[in-house]
Amino acid sequence: MNWEELDWAVLDRLRDLFLSGDAARGPYWTSAADLANYDCTFGERIGWKWDAVLGELTARGWQPPAGGPSKVAVLDWGCGSGVAGRRVAAWLGAGRVAALRVWDQSGIAADFAAAAAEAALPGLRVEHVTPGFLAGDAPVGVLVVSHVLNELPAAGLLALRGLAARADAILWVEPGTPDCARALVEIREQLRDRFRVIAPCTHQAGCGLLAPENSRHWCHHFAAPPAAIFADSHWVKFGQRAGIDLRSLPYSFLALERGSGGAPPADGTARLLGAPRVYKGFAKVLNCDAAGVAELTLQKRTAPALFKELKRPAGPLLYRWRREGDRITGAGPAEGPAPHA
Repeated sequence: MNWEELDWAVLDRLRDLFLSGDAARGPYWTSAADLANYDCTFGERIGWKWDAVLGELTARGWQPPAGGPSKVAVLDWGCGSGVAGRRVAAWLGAGRVAALRVWDQSGIAADFAAAAAEAALPGLRVEHVTPGFLAGDAPVGVLVVSHVLNELPAAGLLALRGLAARADAILWVEPGTPDCARALVEIREQLRDRFRVIAPCTHQAGCGLLAPENSRHWCHHFAAPPAAIFADSHWVKFGQRAGIDLRSLPYSFLALERGSGGAPPADGTARLLGAPRVYKGFAKVLNCDAAGVAELTLQKRTAPALFKELKRPAGPLLYRWRREGDRITGAGPAEGPAPHA
């Protein structure tokens, strides 16, 4: 599928389904063409969110534990067009993936995702998940979940939690809306006695967003779309027609690894939530660390270079602060030497 082949009527129908909430009523793919049009546009934007998540995991030095001889099984649950499973398999390297398994309530979607993965990653072993596997107790490997919470009925969420209990690791990305982000927090809290939280959190403690004073906040971040799309007339037309701000790619995510023991102690590393709010002479950030979630302030004159960095952030916002109460006086990288002014 390319821009010249796009069926704008299909994209308009899908957009209306997503905006109205009707997508939650059941399978909405009518043909492989639906998925091809979606994958080239809406799906690619989801892929950029996965790029941000996987890039952060690489920067933090983590990859999922291997199952067999240095190989990892991946299950893309609720796969849709399969963009999430493909991104994860490519990140791991096809040679390290024992099998990419795909499942969706729509057989049309599962078939498309399998074919797209085989075409994108030659030599990758791709399998359809059977009902017996879903209902069984065999290990799942790496469970990949993407953009399902706003479409998932209670029974589906219960089934997904059952699969999560069988996983060695879980990679889960959602749109970054308040409702989906808060649902992910609930899932984090339910699983953290059996799983170590790898990201976005920098600690294993209870989520600070559950404190009553933080009820208006939610855990979300922003991915950077490829700069070239802003000069691409096709993407500009798509953004205008779909009513999408191409600059904004909010997402929420969880990366978990099985095991409750041996988690490293909190080292003072903090993660910023949302986007820094930068004003003329100061910036405010929503800071999350082992002590909880709190709003901090940085004066431009205190640390000009840091102020500039917060104004145009790139990548995950991980810091080790020097603080006086709620006032930032300096910062260092999340890993390495102690913070400096």
